[in-house]
Amino acid sequence: MPELPEVETVVRGLRASLSGRSIVGVRLGKTDFIDDPVALAEKLPGARIAGVSRLGKFVCVELVSGTPATFAERRVFLLVHLGMTGQLITRNPDEPVAPHTHGFFSLDDGRELRYTDIRRFGRILLVPESLLPEFRGRLGAEPLDVSEEEFNARLSSRRARIKALLLNQSVLRGLGNIYTDESLFRARLHPARIASGLTRKQLHTLYRSIREVLTAAIRLRGSSISDYVDSNGDRGGFQRRHRVYQREGKPCVRCGEKIRRILVAGRSSFFCPRCQPPPRKRRTRRPARGRLG
Repeated sequence: MPELPEVETVVRGLRASLSGRSIVGVRLGKTDFIDDPVALAEKLPGARIAGVSRLGKFVCVELVSGTPATFAERRVFLLVHLGMTGQLITRNPDEPVAPHTHGFFSLDDGRELRYTDIRRFGRILLVPESLLPEFRGRLGAEPLDVSEEEFNARLSSRRARIKALLLNQSVLRGLGNIYTDESLFRARLHPARIASGLTRKQLHTLYRSIREVLTAAIRLRGSSISDYVDSNGDRGGFQRRHRVYQREGKPCVRCGEKIRRILVAGRSSFFCPRCQPPPRKRRTRRPARGRLG
């Protein structure tokens, strides 16, 4: 599933390519992942793309209506979640159409913005400007913007496994399986550790590790594990830097121990058992035996 670095890479490509362009036509295929396909088809033509940004794992396209009557509010946001296999790519109309392409957004310069999604686990919706703060409020903090104090406050009191908390989009937005595993490895933390049991030093190391991993992944344009490509259709390069993710049975780059896989919060979690020792089990006291006689 595309995570923060992949979505950020797509956003940067679309921002450079689409800003200032207008949508002149919309053609949809299957629409079961679109909240209101009729509104999409009726309201987008004529809208100008004022900008492209990221909200967690959502691509956020800011649109301004050419005529005030098009929208209840003149400014509206097209939000696209890529799900597991979604792709947003700009193409010329005469280029071959990839299978499972369900959205065609014609632009005023003759190009098309195409949405392709094999499994259709993505989501597309329109959010008016007045409701965007409410939508943003349901998401967690941005990992690259959150202060260390707020990061600690969101994690330090929680009696939950650290891997599960990092995956929780209401705690931090944008992290997924890949970058959670890679960050925990750098921080030398087992994915099943309880967050409230971490020391302040461990939380500091984790905070720095998350930021370092995400920054490096964005610089290398994300990880192409299966379907992910950027807005030009090119693959990312960070998968060549993975230290634990999907490396079960391979030697740890630090100590040579074999990488293992367990399930945490229903997700495969890859870790080094030597570099990331498991949490100690609490010893239970046996009741003292009374003397006979």
